[in-house]
Amino acid sequence: MADITKTRVRERGPVQASLFERTMKAGEDWRERAFMRRIVIRDEDCDWEQTRQGRLKYFINRDTDDACLGVLRDWHVFKHDIKTHSGAHRHQGGLVIYVIEGEGYTEVDGVKKEWQAGDILLLPMKPEGCVHKHYNKHPGREAVWIAFIYLPLMDEVGKWTEQKEIAPDYKPGG
Repeated sequence: MADITKTRVRERGPVQASLFERTMKAGEDWRERAFMRRIVIRDEDCDWEQTRQGRLKYFINRDTDDACLGVLRDWHVFKHDIKTHSGAHRHQGGLVIYVIEGEGYTEVDGVKKEWQAGDILLLPMKPEGCVHKHYNKHPGREAVWIAFIYLPLMDEVGKWTEQKEIAPDYKPGG
């Protein structure tokens, strides 16, 4: 009988990618994701949601892949429709708010700051944060603004939000 020799080759398990390779892959994934998102985001394509802050409509939010969201991953951009007032909250500030329509005011650390359509609000950046709440001066009429938040800056200062008071139209679980 002839001698038969079998050689068995061990299959390599999955090679663990280095941190460099994982970083390069993450960059490629972000780039591909950006190509899939919109350049023009139509207002009517995004949905309103009632939150504890008030009635919001998100246009850009890096934390989701919702279809209406835009190509810029480092921003949160949302519209706020203030019926009477928002929820009171505290965070470190550092965001820009452009008033689209209506009149109102914002209490920032107890100081009333009035605004109207065409104005820009700049919430001060403070390590201990600033407590603020937004009001519609004429409930029953429109008071709408849009917020722009640059997330790399917020990441570096350890963004946090502390809810102080819930918006009046919010229903938990609803």
